[in-house]
Amino acid sequence: MEDYRAPMEHQWSPYSWNGGTILAVAGEDFAVIASDTRLSEGFQIYTRDSPKTYKMSDTAVLGCSGFHGDVLTLIKVIEAQQKIYRHTHQKDLSCESLAQLLATILYSRRFFPYYTYNILAGLDKKGKGCVYSFDPVGSYDREMYRAGGSAAAMLQPLLDNQVALKNQAGVEKEPLTIDKAVSLVTDVFTSAAERDIYTGDGVKISIITASGIDVKEVPLRRD
Repeated sequence: MEDYRAPMEHQWSPYSWNGGTILAVAGEDFAVIASDTRLSEGFQIYTRDSPKTYKMSDTAVLGCSGFHGDVLTLIKVIEAQQKIYRHTHQKDLSCESLAQLLATILYSRRFFPYYTYNILAGLDKKGKGCVYSFDPVGSYDREMYRAGGSAAAMLQPLLDNQVALKNQAGVEKEPLTIDKAVSLVTDVFTSAAERDIYTGDGVKISIITASGIDVKEVPLRRD
């Protein structure tokens, strides 16, 4: 009977999906970027302490989630390019230059892309908050806020409503403060952890201002 069985196709993928959510919001003179700390695959949690935000400079933090192997490789490539620039020019890359560098690196791998969601937050040369979001092959745009990763579809509409005040009649738009931004980020991650099994355990929030980067950690549900 072995000879009469239907042929079976065996598939292999170079990618894996480790989940995680990243989110960034820009204010007038600050930026806030956050990620959860769960690293998982399928129904298995590998670690509960794996933040997906990486400090690039004193004015820029990169959020990177997706396939953890590609995340680590991408961060190493960016850091190597930063060292070359720092030794050559005796200064750090600006947030705008980091965005262009990341776009170039992603485009160079367009035929075998990094399986990552990337959001860069920081301060521009004028000291204003900025957020850059990227597609897998390096196309990017500057925005006021952006969510990425496994819970992005849930968080983006909430940001549209609470930050951009879309679909709200008669509401006067007020400047976003750091306290309000941090409170909003905490709330949306709490909501995401209730619905998305790949998001949870904790949220690491980086607050970027002219005086430096402050980090705040908030616990989330662990099941």
